[in-house]
Amino acid sequence: MYGRFFKRFFDIFFATLILLVAWPFMLIIALLIKIDSKGPVVFKQKRIGLGGKVFEIYKFRTMCVGAEGTGSGVYSGKGDARVTRIGKILRATSLDEIIQVINILKGDMSFIGPRPPLTYHPWPIEEYTEEQKRMFCVRPGITGWAQVNGRKGVEWNKRIELNVWYVDNLSLPLDVKILFLTVFKVFTNADNENTGATVVKEPAVAVADTASAGEPSAESDDEALAVTE
Repeated sequence: MYGRFFKRFFDIFFATLILLVAWPFMLIIALLIKIDSKGPVVFKQKRIGLGGKVFEIYKFRTMCVGAEGTGSGVYSGKGDARVTRIGKILRATSLDEIIQVINILKGDMSFIGPRPPLTYHPWPIEEYTEEQKRMFCVRPGITGWAQVNGRKGVEWNKRIELNVWYVDNLSLPLDVKILFLTVFKVFTNADNENTGATVVKEPAVAVADTASAGEPSAESDDEALAVTE
């Protein structure tokens, strides 16, 4: 009952409340982004959501325009010169994610759920196993079980395992626990550094190719790319 009805009700209620209260602050963020660098205020990116359907996720832009095609490409590490001055603050505080309340109201996302992966990272949806695809049985979230259990320090195969575990154990107490753990991690900026290989395509392989080292710093994201903003 919670997963089918009340979770969505809570999402709509609190997303509407946040939008009503925070829109003046969001306008200030938008203005600062425009003053700080050229380009759009909102960064949009294709992600995989509920049922494997692709949707466009929103974030406040934290990098210079065209970042994916310059420097280290889709990977972003500490001190990345492509991150704007305002972007550094937004990423450190995760405020670049606040605009995702619009994704929640549209039905693309939930507050709590597996972070939605890129359409091509860690791999196309056709390459997910049937077990891994179960992470798409619920709406993706702004934060989730994998984010409070290592965030950027967790390799993707393990991250997907955590996401599937969340799907199997979905409940109100678990969502509340994830919410409080998320608040703690945001305030302490915990697990917000890229610490190792983001993808090991073969779970049996102990060491990933060094070219894949570094967390695609989406969001301030934990799983997207540098330009996941």
